[in-house]
Amino acid sequence: MALPLHASPLERVWYYTFRGICAAIFAFLIGPIFVILPLSFNAEPYFTFTPEMLSFDPAGYSLRWYEDFWTDINWRLAVKNSIIIAVASTLLSTSLGTLAALGLSQSNMPFRSSMMALLISPMIVPLIISAAGMYFFYSRIGLASTHLGVILAHAALGTPFVVITVTATLVGFDRSLIRAAHNLGANATTTFFKVIVPLILPGVISGALFAFITSFDEVVVVLFVGSVEQRTIPWAMFSGIREQISPTILAVATLLVLLSVMLLTTLELLRRRSERLRGMSPG
Repeated sequence: MALPLHASPLERVWYYTFRGICAAIFAFLIGPIFVILPLSFNAEPYFTFTPEMLSFDPAGYSLRWYEDFWTDINWRLAVKNSIIIAVASTLLSTSLGTLAALGLSQSNMPFRSSMMALLISPMIVPLIISAAGMYFFYSRIGLASTHLGVILAHAALGTPFVVITVTATLVGFDRSLIRAAHNLGANATTTFFKVIVPLILPGVISGALFAFITSFDEVVVVLFVGSVEQRTIPWAMFSGIREQISPTILAVATLLVLLSVMLLTTLELLRRRSERLRGMSPG
């Protein structure tokens, strides 16, 4: 919002002060990322800027750490596990979260507030407590140190994001469309896939992306529930920092930042599309 011409001196001071504070917070949050990006191209095995890098000498830059990431068998196994676990848990959490949101959107649903609080509790409870509880529970039923156990654990963490995003999409949902579909002879299944799903699809995809990011970046739960066979990228990065410091970690971090930027861009595009469908913004 632009500063009006008739603004008083105090309003002008607050206008520029507020934007300065926002810029400082933005720099504080984004600064570490801008440090990681160039360091991932360091030709030397250091976590600091070399004189060649500071002088922009091409000899100081290299793709050796990205090559190490793609050729090392341990990193490739971590990528494989991360993709399998993230995709499977995303599909499960998206299905469960969407169905839960549709049920909670019904005005006659009993104990709706209590059920919503229970569903989003994994977002509120400290992750270390959830991880410890999952470990003791899964170890009793034989799911500890298995891919299925990690997938179920990550699905439990991702479901609240799906519930929240789909519920927000259903706030402006016109239920007269469902009655119109029934009057035209459509059964419940046809109405769901032909009427409801297309309208809530942006919210479903947004929730799925949040669930995917949650699973792909999670490390605490997989340390408790998983084993070496379920070693994911965050686990490999955590172990690498503790056991063998290598700039390959910086290359992996850079790739994860790029992945997050692409996913957030997709979320923003879906948000705008959802607002257009609901008539909240111009096309």
